[in-house]
Amino acid sequence: MDTDNDLAARIAGVSVLADPIRRGLYRFVAAQDEPVSRDQAAAGTALPRHTAKFHLDRLVEEGLLDSEYRRLSGRRGPGAGRPAKLYRRSARELDVSVPERRYDAAGQVLADAVTRAAAEGVPVMAAVEAAAADAGRRLAASTAVAGAADGADRLLAVLAGCGYEPRVDGGSVVLANCPFHALARDHTALVCGMNLQVLGALVAELGRADLQAVLDPAPGRCCVRLAPRAGG
Repeated sequence: MDTDNDLAARIAGVSVLADPIRRGLYRFVAAQDEPVSRDQAAAGTALPRHTAKFHLDRLVEEGLLDSEYRRLSGRRGPGAGRPAKLYRRSARELDVSVPERRYDAAGQVLADAVTRAAAEGVPVMAAVEAAAADAGRRLAASTAVAGAADGADRLLAVLAGCGYEPRVDGGSVVLANCPFHALARDHTALVCGMNLQVLGALVAELGRADLQAVLDPAPGRCCVRLAPRAGG
């Protein structure tokens, strides 16, 4: 996982909308029920066609718009004319936060927990713990980290990729950033408990028997610390 390249790509995708022309074109295209041509976009935003073309294609390059070719007349064969390039909003979602936040990950765990609680009739908090542990195991299994051959490097790389900003402190790993900061502030017991289960399962799945996830809240960092396990 190349977190620097990922962050750079997200920043580029968002920053392209800082240009008022591109922002206006994006909003116009997104507001339409059907894909629009360059001529339609130019007319709808009062821009010269060549200007609209340049900025529409830049939005496609950054993944904010999708394009396709289609004959607007609906006819085929000789005399039907060349297909027009059409634009529509892409399904790509972009957000940039510094420090990094992962509220989508927390939302997925909590949604899984509610579904589990309803289907299995278990208490909600028990369902949250189980869903969080599953999330930690999936994270360990699905995260490919180039150049992280051993367990120590892999663990730090996964934590960094998730926005925790890990710092090795003696035998412990301190997490300088909480990816769920606002949620943890407002719903401390729920979110910190969820986080504890995610990280505990991650550590176990990566085979780090020397570490355990413990609650150790302190100002300016994550409430969970990865501490040396007794006898590890």
